[in-house]
Amino acid sequence: MKIYFAGSIRGGRDDASLYQKAITLINETDTVLTEQVGDLSRSILEQGRDKDALIYEQDTNWLKECDMVIAECTHPSLGVGYELAYAEKLGKPVHIFYRPQDTQLSAMLTGDSYFHIHTYKDEAELFTKIRDILKH
Repeated sequence: MKIYFAGSIRGGRDDASLYQKAITLINETDTVLTEQVGDLSRSILEQGRDKDALIYEQDTNWLKECDMVIAECTHPSLGVGYELAYAEKLGKPVHIFYRPQDTQLSAMLTGDSYFHIHTYKDEAELFTKIRDILKH
């Protein structure tokens, strides 16, 4: 399957290494279209109107192409929220993961029965849950 992995970039990079590990895990059996989310060199300061337009075009094309969206939403991100709504509009399966001990997920996500929402306590539990949803 082609997986669109979503995680915070401009909303904060505190979980970038977790994203990188999750992407590596997913790539063992499937293809992650958005490997840059786990790039530890990505900065929250990267921006510019021309670059932003290219990012928007590429990301929306990947959302159209993907078979499933997996999003780590512990760190709020306007961009990830937009991606989730876009994926819902396209009818893509969306799995949202977050640590309830570190954040309270938006009611716009928890109140929408379309989304599959998963809580987890640590990296091991996250990876077990990701493996479970990727079983073919």
